Amino acid sequence: MMKEKILAAAVDAFNEKGLKFTMDDLAKRLSMSKKTLYTVFEDKQELFFAMVDYCFGAIKDAERKVLEDENLDIIEKIQKLIVVLPEQYKEINLRQVYLLREKYPKVYKKVEKRLENDWEPTFALLNRAIAEQRIRPINVYIFKTMVEGTIEQFFQKSVLVDQDISYEQAMDEMASILVKGICV
Repeated sequence: MMKEKILAAAVDAFNEKGLKFTMDDLAKRLSMSKKTLYTVFEDKQELFFAMVDYCFGAIKDAERKVLEDENLDIIEKIQKLIVVLPEQYKEINLRQVYLLREKYPKVYKKVEKRLENDWEPTFALLNRAIAEQRIRPINVYIFKTMVEGTIEQFFQKSVLVDQDISYEQAMDEMASILVKGICV
């Protein structure tokens, strides 16, 4: 319980200050001593590792809800799975996630690995849609690479900031283009 409370507060602190939030900031936010924080997490890097798992756990829960939603047809499920992001993570500053690459490369590697894994439910849905002739036959691995590449570019480039587009809007547009194409 305390660990989850700390992780939720750490995500909020990360959203506000990026990598510059300190364990002092986190302790104040939680109204606890820094010493107590260090009994749960040895250091900031360990906290970041736990945050990755915590965030991706929430994403997997959100994916499960999409898959179980009987009000969505298969195409809607595919489009929602591509962009699934729990409400509390819609404001995450992606530029800060990319900065992990320099300051905490092992943590960033873990983010990359998590993005690359657990595609089986999406692959199953895509293959079912192909079998049902709801979408044309595609190479699901190329599709996956396109989604991952787009997300990585959102991390690295300032296009979203420059165009005043939220991550959520950008992901919705990317999913729409991938699922519906660009033809009218």
